[in-house]
Amino acid sequence: MTSTILRVVGWAVALLVGAFYGAAGTVGQAFLVGPVPVGLILATIGSAALLIALRTLTGDRVNALAGGLGITAATYLFSQVGPGGSAIVAAPTAGTEWIPLVWTVVGPALMVLVALWPDFSKMQAPTRPAESSARGPAAESVAPARLD
Repeated sequence: MTSTILRVVGWAVALLVGAFYGAAGTVGQAFLVGPVPVGLILATIGSAALLIALRTLTGDRVNALAGGLGITAATYLFSQVGPGGSAIVAAPTAGTEWIPLVWTVVGPALMVLVALWPDFSKMQAPTRPAESSARGPAAESVAPARLD
């Protein structure tokens, strides 16, 4: 197989895995333990970990974009009301209407953040002058004064 075909297959797999994470996050984001939105926190951490892993392991920004598009598409799809009037995700209560709004923004925000994060691995480290040139004959001739 050529490298182009393998990259396209990788993008498709990233899209599907992202869709899986998006579906799980969309269904689970409403879970609360007392006032703490545990479902939203876990969905955000899982999605961020997926996108970071896709970007880090492949070194390709498009994989992170594909995974983020999968998360976003699944969030949109599972948030809609079906043809019979039923919804997969229950409507939020009066005190928790902010949770689905945050989850709607988290997927695209993580996608943009991870995909556009600069690649620091290709940056060269600043070079310092050699240690021997800094301590030449002139540096050795000056001795520190002793206070006895």
